[in-house]
Amino acid sequence: MASLLLCLFIIGINLIVVNSTIDQRPLIIPLHLSSHNSIVHRQLDDRRRHLQQSHLPHRPNARMRLYDDLLTNGYYTTHLNIGTPPQQFALIVDTGSTVTYVPCSNCQRCGRHQDPRFQPKLSSTYQSLKCNPDCNCDDDGKLCTYERRYAEMSSSSGVLAEDIISFGNESELVPQSAVFGCETVETGDLYTQRADGIMGLGRGRLSVVDQLVDKGAISDSFSLCYGGMDVGGGAMILGGISPPPDMVFAHSDPFRSPYYNIALEEIHVAGKPLKLSRKIFDGRHGTVLDSGTTYAYLPRQAFSAFTKAITKETHSLKPVHGPDPNYDDICFSGAGRDVSQLSKAFPEVDMVFSNGQKFSLSPENYLFRHTKVSGAYCLGIFQNADATTLLGGIVVRNTLVTYDRADNKIGFWKTNCSELWRRMQFSNASAPASASAPTPAPAPLVSSSSNTSVEIPPSLAPDGLPPNILPGAYRIGFISFEISISMNNSSTRPNFTEFAVFIAHELEVDDSQVHLLNFSSSEDGYLVRWGIFPAESADYISNTTASSIILHLKDHHHMQFPERFGSYELVKWNVEPQVKPTWWRQHVVAVVIGTIITLVLSLSVIGLWSVWRRRQTFKKYQPVGVSVPEQELQPLES
Repeated sequence: MASLLLCLFIIGINLIVVNSTIDQRPLIIPLHLSSHNSIVHRQLDDRRRHLQQSHLPHRPNARMRLYDDLLTNGYYTTHLNIGTPPQQFALIVDTGSTVTYVPCSNCQRCGRHQDPRFQPKLSSTYQSLKCNPDCNCDDDGKLCTYERRYAEMSSSSGVLAEDIISFGNESELVPQSAVFGCETVETGDLYTQRADGIMGLGRGRLSVVDQLVDKGAISDSFSLCYGGMDVGGGAMILGGISPPPDMVFAHSDPFRSPYYNIALEEIHVAGKPLKLSRKIFDGRHGTVLDSGTTYAYLPRQAFSAFTKAITKETHSLKPVHGPDPNYDDICFSGAGRDVSQLSKAFPEVDMVFSNGQKFSLSPENYLFRHTKVSGAYCLGIFQNADATTLLGGIVVRNTLVTYDRADNKIGFWKTNCSELWRRMQFSNASAPASASAPTPAPAPLVSSSSNTSVEIPPSLAPDGLPPNILPGAYRIGFISFEISISMNNSSTRPNFTEFAVFIAHELEVDDSQVHLLNFSSSEDGYLVRWGIFPAESADYISNTTASSIILHLKDHHHMQFPERFGSYELVKWNVEPQVKPTWWRQHVVAVVIGTIITLVLSLSVIGLWSVWRRRQTFKKYQPVGVSVPEQELQPLES
């Protein structure tokens, strides 16, 4: 009985929250129950890895593109290939999870996701993990199994298997063998989400990072870079990079918990420190970074002090109700739609670490756009019922975050993450790796400037696309493009609604921005014209978003659509300028209202005048019997 209790105590239970919409949900911090023996075991593993790393040369890394948007989708995904030949999956990058899993072909209860389920029989390198003392086994005692339960009552369970994983064409890292989960049951949000599964980046033996490090394939480090507000996308790098000289580092204690924590001591708003004890950010799990959480959550006292400080510095703005009446959001209107101008209305926030280094947050790192009030924004910082401080993805938008596990530190560096991904692509294209011996992975082409609106250098701009596609005051109204589709079954008409969803995903825009303009059919297939329009909260497409869309279109052979849509080819694309409305269109409402008021007033005046005239006419009639003076007739003049 004692041994059974010890085994149950060692088992870790991960509880995480993945927000699927912009509305926050009750937070439950991830929990991991560990015995003293498991912590000692992790310490020995870390020491062994550190000794291995000190004797190995610099290794290549895997550069992977991020898709989706944190506030629109609730997560970021990357494409991971599994099997031989490779089968592609869109997986949520999650630093709070330690297992990577995808739906298996024999799944008894799996939802409909972005890609087809994994087919073990189609992979020549697939191997089930046989039952052994280091894993939990199925009821028959034959196969290793896994199970993960989540706070919102969703779960994933299945068998563990080993196969070849590969990281895409941009990666210098060659395919590697790794253990992953082949799902047989999924429930809750995991069943309904569009993403195929989870890519576990946390600390643990089944983590992708741990497995690659143990094989000596990469150094013990990885980096994430999330796109900014209204942009989305970004980059992920598995392996080490040369950090920018002005990257800010914070100490991370790997033995405190299995999650990536930082030694946060103070928060400053507009240069003024919040009046709090420095221990406030050290409660329970400390300050945790979790890429699978959307917003940030502070302990009660810290949240109260933060909101008061922000409200004090935004006295020129008007408080408004939040977009969802079910939540008591703190929102402000009057800041305008231009994200680059938010710093004029909202204060800068600084995080001060135990080593004295300070990392500055711009307004997009603690605000999200109000979905119902134009020019309004709400705080993306909420109160945590737990004593832990949890920093979700919103805090590190447009920030390169390096998880340097070898040196127990996490680095932060402000940059334009969408531009960073493109520069990484250009770097790979200009310096291909040798097939016989991989070259050391160079650092991403990043600038030491903290400006988040970096342009693509002229020498790196793709053919036909100028460095700045929108010079001066030029604004894009919408982007149109034509796609030629050849269906596998000539009698089948493509589902344009579903096709629009996949286009939105590939171009990293919201589904509502993709519109079918027109189409024509022929014996060979369909010629379809699409339009990408501004988001509902904007009048035009921003420079950065337009550049991203156009680069995706020009590099359309990297766009992935399901096979049922057949083959496709981009025929042409075009940028349409924002059409400035005429004076009449700008003032049509005022003119109509003015005309109505004028008509009402005119009719009122006419009505009053008519009443007055009638009263005057009645006054001229005399009662019967009243004597009337006689009037002498005047002779006619001859």
